Amino acid sequence: MSTYWLITNAFAALLLPPTVFILLGVIGWLLTRRYLYIGRTLIISSIMLLLALSTDPGSGWIIRPLEQQSLELTATEKNKSQAIVVLGGGRARVASSQGDYDQVGPITLMRLRAAARLQRQTHLPVLVTGGAPDAAGESEAVLMARSLKDDFGVEARWVESDSIDTYQNATLSAQLLRKENIQQIFLVTDAIHMPRARWAFEHAGLPVAPVPSQFLASNDFQLARFIPNAQSLKNSHYAIHEWLGLLGYSLRYAVAD
Repeated sequence: MSTYWLITNAFAALLLPPTVFILLGVIGWLLTRRYLYIGRTLIISSIMLLLALSTDPGSGWIIRPLEQQSLELTATEKNKSQAIVVLGGGRARVASSQGDYDQVGPITLMRLRAAARLQRQTHLPVLVTGGAPDAAGESEAVLMARSLKDDFGVEARWVESDSIDTYQNATLSAQLLRKENIQQIFLVTDAIHMPRARWAFEHAGLPVAPVPSQFLASNDFQLARFIPNAQSLKNSHYAIHEWLGLLGYSLRYAVAD
């Protein structure tokens, strides 16, 4: 297991909902012993934020600015792209009578579906990227290549299996593609993840035409959407993770350069 991956994810968990709001509530409770007003304010604020981000409008408020960056493709971008790159989005454990095994998760499957549709339209070669930072048996890219072939009838030309995060997805994929003199790509991932992924690939010197596989924010106004639910909180978790990732990448890699 990658130590860097483990430390990064453990630290990020403290800054993401619901953990961050639980921690703020505990801190507020401790502060009430000496600073009653500040402590109660912190407790109430953490509860209200948790409830707000558990609703569709609340999660949409932080998701929409990320997704709006996935612009429609122009004719020029379509003509210049020479390959399709699909980013892994997680795996799923399946139990069977022959034993447990891994397969691509639902987010990854949606990305592969979008990539397969694009490949049939453009006939461009496909690169799948994703490692196994949690020390799983097969890399995510291997699972993706298998699913792409078995489920969609598309062969992946390149399988990048060593990356542990989006930045490495970009740098290692760019190294493979430069050997084939590929200068621009279609990049397939979720709209919410696209800004960070696009930043990483363009930072690696590979311009991209974004192809979002799904959008999470809804523009429908219904009273039922204000009811807190687990899916909205999960979407908020995803969005905050991306905002923190953008900040972390810009600080770590831009300063390093």
